[in-house]
Amino acid sequence: MSPNPFITIWLHPRQTVRRIVTEDPELHVLLLASLAGISEALDRASMRNIGDRLSLPIILGLACVLGPLGGLVSLWLTSYLLRWSGRWIGGVGNADHIRTAIAWASVPVVFSLPLWIPELLLVGSDLFTKETPHVDAHPWLLIPFLVLVLAEVVLGVWTFVLLCHTVAEVQGFPSAWRGLANLLLAGATIVIPLVLIVLVIIALSLNR
Repeated sequence: MSPNPFITIWLHPRQTVRRIVTEDPELHVLLLASLAGISEALDRASMRNIGDRLSLPIILGLACVLGPLGGLVSLWLTSYLLRWSGRWIGGVGNADHIRTAIAWASVPVVFSLPLWIPELLLVGSDLFTKETPHVDAHPWLLIPFLVLVLAEVVLGVWTFVLLCHTVAEVQGFPSAWRGLANLLLAGATIVIPLVLIVLVIIALSLNR
């Protein structure tokens, strides 16, 4: 019986993703991407103080409906971007295997989803608002809340570490550093054009 990939991915990402792409590249890819999308949607809603405009039930509902869609779109776009930019440094992975690498690297983020339940029980809608009246009235809530937030941060960082390893494996890179380079190149292909567009807009506005 093969080892459970949900367990082995944490400490043996390269071996785990190699086994998955060999046996079944589509294994739980859509499920993991959808759940990771929900986590990302909740994070964005919290950082942007969406609760100042929307009620808590609507925020949670939108995250559960739109989050999976965003996760799947992001998975497909990122896989092709990594495949394209990876070619510049010798990457050989196809888009299907890169999608597998991205999805399985997100396991820690997916496991962080249940942490939202105690966070919501502790601070409620304060999670999504600029003002935090409930926390201000009960400052002792900050200690358990910050512990949960720290756990989320650690899981998010570990997801990125796993991603460097899994991308390196499917791209045929000898080290996770090349996987990191692939990720940075992919990000640069988006950021650099946007920066150039902003600079052009600023230059045109100054010349008026």
